[in-house]
Amino acid sequence: MIGLLIKVILSYLLGSVSGSMVIGSLRHVDIREKGSGNAGGTNAFRTQGFKFALFVVLIDIGKGFLAAWLFPRFEFGELDAYISFDVQALSCGFAVVVGHCYPLWHGFRGGKGAATTVGALLFIHPMVVIPMITVWLIVLVLTGWVGLATMLAAVTMIPAFLWLDGAGGRLWFAVALAIFMIFTHRSNLRDMLNGTEYRFEKAMIRNWFG
Repeated sequence: MIGLLIKVILSYLLGSVSGSMVIGSLRHVDIREKGSGNAGGTNAFRTQGFKFALFVVLIDIGKGFLAAWLFPRFEFGELDAYISFDVQALSCGFAVVVGHCYPLWHGFRGGKGAATTVGALLFIHPMVVIPMITVWLIVLVLTGWVGLATMLAAVTMIPAFLWLDGAGGRLWFAVALAIFMIFTHRSNLRDMLNGTEYRFEKAMIRNWFG
């Protein structure tokens, strides 16, 4: 159990390396001071453009994958007794997302976890990513709300894992992560209710042919 705890802490610390802060430091900009104030890919795109956001997302996806793939492979002898590789990968995958949202290195002000979740899932169960992205795209083109699309994509993890894996540890992982993702997007829910949520108009299907 101590070995797993060490790996979870390492995953959290890796998650705390924010892609937007790394790329932002190269351009001497802190995107938390611009736009929505969030350190994720959406705000990076809105305030700094496509190339900046692309590198941010690649870093955030990469660290999610790396944490779930690499840290469970570390050997700590008796400290790792009786804990399966799958449980370790799930634990590290969740921890890296928490680190992204509440980064130690950046005053616990991070992103909302979408890209890092995708990265972890690309190792844990890549097939789950397909329905998630499908739902995300459908909701985005119909509503223009990135936050809503992300929350519904996160919820999609639950039936996807249930269909592909049945009941078990991965299903509980999906439930916990979906709840956490909704929690990190609570400000988006509030803004939608208040009518102030940012709408990505260009992505909406009604504006494709106008």
